[in-house]
Amino acid sequence: MKLYVSVDMEGITGLVDHTHVDSGKHNYERSRVIMTEEANHVISSAFESGCKEVVVNDSHSKMNNLLIENLHPDTQLITGDVKPFSMVQGLDDTYTGAAFVGYHARAGQPGVMTHSMIYGARNMYINDTAIGELGFNAYVAGYYGVPVLLVAGDDQAAAEAEALIPNVTTAIVKEAISRSAAKSLTPAKAGELLRRKTEESLKNRENVKPLTPPENPVLRIEFTNFGEAEWANLMPGTEIEEGTTIVRYQAKNILEAYQAMLVMTELAMRTTFC
Repeated sequence: MKLYVSVDMEGITGLVDHTHVDSGKHNYERSRVIMTEEANHVISSAFESGCKEVVVNDSHSKMNNLLIENLHPDTQLITGDVKPFSMVQGLDDTYTGAAFVGYHARAGQPGVMTHSMIYGARNMYINDTAIGELGFNAYVAGYYGVPVLLVAGDDQAAAEAEALIPNVTTAIVKEAISRSAAKSLTPAKAGELLRRKTEESLKNRENVKPLTPPENPVLRIEFTNFGEAEWANLMPGTEIEEGTTIVRYQAKNILEAYQAMLVMTELAMRTTFC
């Protein structure tokens, strides 16, 4: 078995607001330690459950958060920015399954630090299906025939995963009270949960099907203001839906849609508000 692990930060145990996930804030360095420990619990359990190879992709912000010197020595780490496929860089059809760790629910939904790639995106759609980072990443995995076996994060991320992926195993390390507050397990108890749930997810792998993306998908991103839509619309092939802040792109496949999403959101972040 070969496992792909994408590790985000907002869904990590005990992390509840921007001071934990912004590299310029006072809680960030201790949050990196917890994030790395959390990844290690999944990695160690995967090896103990029979995986011969585990590849981890750092998937938060500049994607250089995990402390490689503290990671399980037998794993491989994909780290740094820019990555052509961001949170799913390096994922291909050689993997038995994927685990999404430290994940959060999509923009506009309840849950700790909910968003979809950037805080300027109100909604994302593939055709008419609203998705967030979790769903988009699962579609890319599905393109390669790889099932998402495990999703770890808060209770709202778990609910989103269960609605998208039948029989997925979820590990709830905290329960959202608000977008910036939660009732959390301690890292020690979260570690026990993650090890157990990783083992369960690998045993259950035959019962989880890849999330198959639609052919020739239409990507639609609804931004919070028209300036963001204007910036995103600078990407060739896009159009703004009249009377909205939604930018549309017709893609040939989910991989092209994913990269279009990356370009559109990067452009939209150039918007100023003064």
